[in-house]
Amino acid sequence: MFVPHPPPPRPAMGPFCRTISAVLKPVEWTTTLARLQGDAEKVNESELKRLDEAIENAQKNYGESEQKDALMAKAEYLCRIGDKDSAVSAFRVAYEKTVGLGYRLDVVFYLIRIGLLLEEGGDWDRRNRLKTYHGLYAMSIRDFKMAATYFFETMATFTSTELMEYRAFVKYAVFCCMVAMDRSDLKEKVINGTDIREVLHSFPELKDYVESLYYCRYDEFFRSLFWVEREFKCDRYLATHSRYYIREMRIKAYTQLLESYRSVSLLHMAKSFGVGVEFMDRELSQFIATGRLHCRIDKVGGIIETNRPDSKNHLYQVVKSVLEFEDFSDKFLFSRCVFSTLVPSLFHIWYK
Repeated sequence: MFVPHPPPPRPAMGPFCRTISAVLKPVEWTTTLARLQGDAEKVNESELKRLDEAIENAQKNYGESEQKDALMAKAEYLCRIGDKDSAVSAFRVAYEKTVGLGYRLDVVFYLIRIGLLLEEGGDWDRRNRLKTYHGLYAMSIRDFKMAATYFFETMATFTSTELMEYRAFVKYAVFCCMVAMDRSDLKEKVINGTDIREVLHSFPELKDYVESLYYCRYDEFFRSLFWVEREFKCDRYLATHSRYYIREMRIKAYTQLLESYRSVSLLHMAKSFGVGVEFMDRELSQFIATGRLHCRIDKVGGIIETNRPDSKNHLYQVVKSVLEFEDFSDKFLFSRCVFSTLVPSLFHIWYK
């Protein structure tokens, strides 16, 4: 098979061609890449020689600022041509020669994009960008609650366009909030959040995903989960968490519906989610057995009965124990008993 010899890539990426040729099997493509690699490496050697001379000149004739610029120029060039190991080494040398915290953060951002994670202080803009990096890292290791916190701290002042577009940033933030926040926080920060609402209006799939859960349209929510699963599986940060995330969101939706009932028919719940009774029975049985849902299924009657701790019943028991207090003559002791038992329970119910 004849393969034409294309011009050298711009920029010439000799190390990258070397990496690609090591994994490609067809001989004709390997031969073509070998020719490309030879042409690119000649350009790389010439450019690296010029950059080394610039570094040597800066060390002999100029100050720390010029030396830092020369070192950064070489490190950035190594990064552009795909020489990861040499780029990391060059950035570390530049980091040691850099004095200002802000400039050091620039080096840190390069290292993070290459695959490392460092932490340092700096001016407001760079600290703000660092929070985005922290949020992305937290999301990639399945710490969705921490990721949501970092994402919301930088939502109104997002500037990390070197990582992702703002639309993708909002999508990540919503995904994390949906699994990490309760219903009241979801309304405050996502449904009514001005920064997110602007994107939701132009992102119908994401809007349907959020609103279908909050407004209890569970059949629409299940259909939105199919879209979410596709998004996860095609995302390099979220692909490994797809199964976990979808399971947690199903549990969250089941819990939200069951909280509204003391008992509910299995048929009604299956219709609410747009699935069959047998599927709902298997799904709930699995989560009940693992302790993720507080209910039990009456298979004969086709009824689901919740057995979660009842806040109102707990409050009744607290009041009853206070009223059964034997000695009311000690007003201080009685007041202390009330404030230590009754008041916290009331606040727990009112602000839940």
